[in-house]
Amino acid sequence: MAKLKTTQTMKPATAAKKLGVLLSATPAEFREGVVSRDELNALQADPPAWLADLRRNGPHPRQVVAVKLGISNSGLARAGITGPLTTAEIDAIKAEDPEWLKRERSVQAEVRKEAQRLDQR
Repeated sequence: MAKLKTTQTMKPATAAKKLGVLLSATPAEFREGVVSRDELNALQADPPAWLADLRRNGPHPRQVVAVKLGISNSGLARAGITGPLTTAEIDAIKAEDPEWLKRERSVQAEVRKEAQRLDQR
């Protein structure tokens, strides 16, 4: 007897995290349903206009903001940035290049260097 394969689904919050977008900025139909693994793969392979726009302009979740600034999530917290930012806001921070950003980037570089040193052991 063949066993039927069940469809793997996830909550919208999990799918939004995997897509790198802020859940509250997604369309209502995305937030209110469940997302199957196949639907997630389809969204990643051929993003609809709303997803492409969110990825391009934001608002971006904290982990994406941290990556775009080249710092850690902890660095964002130390800088007092607790919420999502748009691409324009991130670009403005980069253009201003404040002292805290320089410091956090150097901390991040040291962390990466130490991780690389430990990997080579």
